[in-house]
Amino acid sequence: MREPAFWWQPGTGKFLGPLARLYGVAAALRLHFQGRSVGVPVICLGNLTVGGAGKTPAALAVARLLLAAHERPFFLSRGYGGRLRGPVRVNPAHHSAADIGDEPLLLARLAPTIVARNRIEGAMAAVFGGAGVIVMDDGFQNPSLAKDLAILLVDGRRGVGNGRIIPAGPLRAPLETQISLAHGLIIVGPPAGAEAVAQIARRRGVAIFHGRLIPDRDVLAALKGRRVLAFAGIGDPQKFFATLDEAGIEVAERSGFADHHRYTAAEAQALLARAEAANLVLLTTEKDAARLAGDARLAALAARATALPVRLAIEEEDAFGDMIRNAARRSSLRSGRRERSSAE
Repeated sequence: MREPAFWWQPGTGKFLGPLARLYGVAAALRLHFQGRSVGVPVICLGNLTVGGAGKTPAALAVARLLLAAHERPFFLSRGYGGRLRGPVRVNPAHHSAADIGDEPLLLARLAPTIVARNRIEGAMAAVFGGAGVIVMDDGFQNPSLAKDLAILLVDGRRGVGNGRIIPAGPLRAPLETQISLAHGLIIVGPPAGAEAVAQIARRRGVAIFHGRLIPDRDVLAALKGRRVLAFAGIGDPQKFFATLDEAGIEVAERSGFADHHRYTAAEAQALLARAEAANLVLLTTEKDAARLAGDARLAALAARATALPVRLAIEEEDAFGDMIRNAARRSSLRSGRRERSSAE
């Protein structure tokens, strides 16, 4: 489902204000619910709004820091768009995006990944599988699982749109409430559009970090001098297109689809025909490539399309790394003390 365009336009959504207030009250109450601890540190990455801000690259960046610190991170994902309820440990050689969603397939390339609609059951499966730290890809607004470190992301270009709550705007819960319960805020991309959010974070004492998405150098080098047809079915396709523009890629045509879009055979054929007619390279995101794989109807498009990997670089690299490592260390120490106390 594509989000309404008016969500991102200032001064809109007033006619849905009463419904948004009801939704906001319910969401705020849920956020204050005390979640269950599963005995290992839980680090949660979440979006303030509906729509992509770079949450999956952020989860991967966190896991890389933990691996470098000799921790044992497991990803925990709801598996949006997949048919399996879980808990199930992702096997990229066996599972497809239709089974467990596109994001878990990317996460599983780096660290063990559990997909579960029930986050408590998923966390317990991760612990049983040997997790030392759980990294939640999404789930900030879900209170069932206690978080030792909660980090929110916001797109620096779009900010929070009209500043209203679903269904009047893109906010998943009241802005002040969400920020007050977070430990960190990552502004992804040029920060001008998120200055109001940053001001609230400063007032609340929430650590602010600035991130940018860096495309894979080898793919960029292979595309040098080529004209591309870029297509993406992610939370904010314009973010992908902006990344290409910033990287100096000549984007001759661009096609945006809804988040987690399932491409049809007709759409695949249309993209192939457009690229063939204008001698363009088909370029897409890793998430889209994951959804194309394993579907015979889309095999030709999957074979022709180049996926552009991106990673999230944090400007305040040392401070961000310290926050991640300290959260895992403090929580592990608390868990150890509880275990010793129980034994005594």
